[in-house]
Formats: sequence, C-alpha cells, structure tokens
Amino acid sequence: MVWWCLGKIQRGPGMKCRRLCISPLLITNRRARSRLGLERGTTAKEALDVIVSLLEEHGQGGNYYEDANSCHSFQSAYLLVDREEAWVLETVGKYWAAEKITEGVKCICNQLSLTTKMDAEHPELRTYAQSQGWWTGEDEFNFSQIFSPADDHPDNCAGKDSLEKQEESITVQTMIDILRDKASGVCIDSESFLTTASIVSVLPQNRSSPCIHYFTGTPDPSRSIFKPFIFVDDVKLVPKAQSPCFGDDDPAKKEPRFQEKPDRRHELYKAHEWARAVIESDQEQGRVLKKTMMELEKQGLEAMEEILSSPEPPDPAEVGDLFYDCVDTEIKFFK
Repeated sequence: MVWWCLGKIQRGPGMKCRRLCISPLLITNRRARSRLGLERGTTAKEALDVIVSLLEEHGQGGNYYEDANSCHSFQSAYLLVDREEAWVLETVGKYWAAEKITEGVKCICNQLSLTTKMDAEHPELRTYAQSQGWWTGEDEFNFSQIFSPADDHPDNCAGKDSLEKQEESITVQTMIDILRDKASGVCIDSESFLTTASIVSVLPQNRSSPCIHYFTGTPDPSRSIFKPFIFVDDVKLVPKAQSPCFGDDDPAKKEPRFQEKPDRRHELYKAHEWARAVIESDQEQGRVLKKTMMELEKQGLEAMEEILSSPEPPDPAEVGDLFYDCVDTEIKFFK
C-alpha cells in the first residue's frame, strides 16, 4: 500500500497501467523524470533505471516555483512501487543511492533517509564523496550522514512513527488518517504552507484484483474527500479535475518565463475552496458539511473493499467512469 501527500515543496504522484506507482519528493539540499519513469518502465526497478539514466544525462535543478523573482532548487527522492517490489531512490545532483524494500514500512520525507543499506548506487558515488572531503574511505559509508546539510535532522520524519506503530494493521483508512494528521506535521494548514493533493494506492499482489487509487484532487486532506480510481481501458477522463491548458500562452513557455501567474485551478478545486471556507468559518454548518463529506468517502471505501474481496475482477464498463462520477457528485454537493 502506498500513501502520499504533497505540499508546496513536494511533487505529485503518478501511476501507470494499474501496476506501477512513483511518488516523487523534493528534498531541501522534477516531475518530468517521474513521468518518463512511468512511461518507459513497466516495473519499479525499470522505472528506477530510467530515472537514474536521465539524471546521468541531464542532471537536475531549476526553479521550482512559478516566480521569476525567486529561486528554489531541490534534489529529488522517489518511492517506486509495483505489485511485487518497492524501491526508495534518493538523489544528490547526478549522484544517487537506492534501497530495495523487502519488508516493513517505509516513509520518505524532506530529508535523505538512506543510511548504510544500499542495494544500488551511482558508480562514482563514493569517489565523489571522498573527493569532496565528506568521507575518508575508511569509515562505514552512510549516505544520509555524508550528503545531508549539517542542520538537517534525518530522524525527524513526520508520519514515520505512526506507520511503524500500526505496521501490523495498516488499512486504507489508516493511511488516510495519517495523511490527515496535523499534530504530527504530515498535514499542514497555515498562511504560508498548505498540504495540497493527496493519494493512497493499493497494489494487491494478487493479479486478479485491481489496483485502486484514492485521490483527493484538492488541498488539505483533512478537509477533502478521497475518491477511488481504477485503471481500465477507455477510462473516462475528468475535465473538472484537470487544470486549464494555456497552450503557447502559458507563462512557463514564454520568454522571459513566469512573468504572469495564471489561474490554474480546476472546477473541483474551486468548488472545494467554498467547502474549506465553510468548514473554517461556520462551526455548525462546517460540522454538518464535513460529516456529509466523510459519509461520501466512506461509501466509496466500502464499495472498493467489496471489489477487492470479490473473487472476480470488476467489470471495466462499471468502473471506467468511477472517478468521474465521484468528482461530479462532489461538485454538485458543494454547489
């Protein structure tokens, strides 16, 4: 099972053909690579190989924000998962290290997490660390200690403790609850920072069962509805949850870049803004609204549990418009 939350300094998740998920994260120390990993790789390991080859050829960097007056560049980490295996890939420039996850739980954060257990690495990783004076060549090679900034705290990873405490009984609801946990810092809602879209994915090892992905499509998972999606042929697209396309007029494509800030909100996002405002400002109406939202979510979770417990795969015709219907229902409810 994979969970993911996105924030201002994080990138969104991807999945391909019901069998591969890539959750990319930006570390303080670009989404195109995760897309190409999904496009060119059919397994978690193949996607990893694609990403590291792109790093070797093109490196990484550039401004994260759509703001010509600011410059925030980041390194990247990825959680790559398919039905059979999972990898954590962490990068520093063109250099990288990866660990194959064979048991337990794994949480990646805004700090490097890999230590001495590495199942794959850049062929010049240790030589580079030694040339920079970060490693003597005699001590045990600890990736996060060597490459993390001095003021980083690798053990400070929101959500890690919650996952480990519930390792033996993790469900979709468990993951959703962790994503909504503001006390731990997983979910953030402040004037300067807001956790954006969130996702929980279930990838059963039984190939007769479908992979199910639960998307919010809206910010702040504590006040959003997780809606199910299943990949099938001819799945119905959801324009109401797609950001508008500006074509050649997109400020990202013009030179000089990012001189304007277009409204990229989709229809679901705009409708959800009303719901967030009601929950924040009106105690009684907000309580009733949130209760109804959670009831809608519960219905979707229960329906998916029935599908997963069924010995027969779902009829593609019945689930092809599943996410479309959920988004449409949510928007009508908010209106």
